[in-house]
Amino acid sequence: MSSQSLKRRIRIGLTSAVFAFFFLLLIIGPEFFTGKPIIGLNFMAEANSAVTGNTNFGPHRKLLKQGNQVETNRIWGDKCSKTDIVINQGPTAPLPSGIPTYTVEIMNVCVSGCDISGIHLKCGWFSSARLINPRIFKRLHFDDCLVNDGKPLINGHTISFQYANTFRYPLSVSSVIC
Repeated sequence: MSSQSLKRRIRIGLTSAVFAFFFLLLIIGPEFFTGKPIIGLNFMAEANSAVTGNTNFGPHRKLLKQGNQVETNRIWGDKCSKTDIVINQGPTAPLPSGIPTYTVEIMNVCVSGCDISGIHLKCGWFSSARLINPRIFKRLHFDDCLVNDGKPLINGHTISFQYANTFRYPLSVSSVIC
């Protein structure tokens, strides 16, 4: 084998290796560095959701995760308890600045048909880069947030809001008024 033929094979091999490396970096790199998949099975729907803000795309949409639910252990005379309030929250499209956003749903699932007021949640130092209507949800003190301005949440109804922060706040019911 001649030295020119060997040099040509080495050059082709190196060029192919460099091309393959940059191709893999293009495909895998953004996901590796940001932790978010860039190219997925539902790429066009995800791109559309980034433009329109619609996160309900097809059968691949993510449902909000259920909070810690405790089975109600109630004596028949009791009207309601804090377990009748169910909190779901899940990620939604980030703000244009890249800050992650989360949608929270607070539901009254009282089986005896009760309206529940004075709903307080454990919420840590809750804060949001997106403004939340304080009549829907506001932090009063550390680990004390008020829902619906203390007014009754009608049986079967849901209150929802979105907040933006670098991490998800764990929310749980601390007290209610029946």
